[in-house]
Amino acid sequence: MSRMQDTLALERRRGRQNLFTQSLGDADRNVLNIVRGKETRGISSGELKRVSNLPTSQLNKTIKALIASQLIKEVPNVRSTYGKHYMGVEYEPSTELTGGSWYANGKLDQDLINFFRGTCLQILQKKLKVATAEGVHSFFAKAKFYKGDVSREMIAEILRSLVLDNEILEVKSTGLAEYHSIPVGEVCYRYVIGGGTGEASRTGVMVSIPCGVCPQIRLCTPDGVISPTNCVYYTKWLDF
Repeated sequence: MSRMQDTLALERRRGRQNLFTQSLGDADRNVLNIVRGKETRGISSGELKRVSNLPTSQLNKTIKALIASQLIKEVPNVRSTYGKHYMGVEYEPSTELTGGSWYANGKLDQDLINFFRGTCLQILQKKLKVATAEGVHSFFAKAKFYKGDVSREMIAEILRSLVLDNEILEVKSTGLAEYHSIPVGEVCYRYVIGGGTGEASRTGVMVSIPCGVCPQIRLCTPDGVISPTNCVYYTKWLDF
């Protein structure tokens, strides 16, 4: 679809939305305004009930009508396993809700994570030996291992998870020998012979709680999909 076609489709959709909005009753319009006011954060069903002060049956009917009219939509919220979450159709969910690149439809995409972990490990083991996150990202992108967009932060998160699993080491460059191409003091990663078998150094795990380097710490909540009670890294750290 061309840019002009996209623009025309958007204008038609906005026209339909305006038509539906004009026909709404006061209570329905109030609910719509509450949801839209939350923008990319959206609003939970519980908070919406509390703010709108509508009876449950009436609120459910209103939500159903607004969704059918394509004025609001239900979106996933990885930070909570309870209730539903709603947002205006003109907004896209923030990373706080979706969980970012490693989530699909509100669920952790373990297959994707395993693919990235295995690929990054192979890059360090067989190709680069020692590299910064930028170096691994550059190699990954140039080799076109993945069809979608791959950010430096995605690679950095994977490398940190490999450190937590004792598959690789996080070190600082000395600027000598195998580190000659990396500036002195810069954080880099190296493959560990025997990584993941218990033979490699466990210094990184022993000296600090894994929460400090966890890429998903901002999504970790007591009752969320990610929480201290089901975190394998935290459990592993406690076992020392």
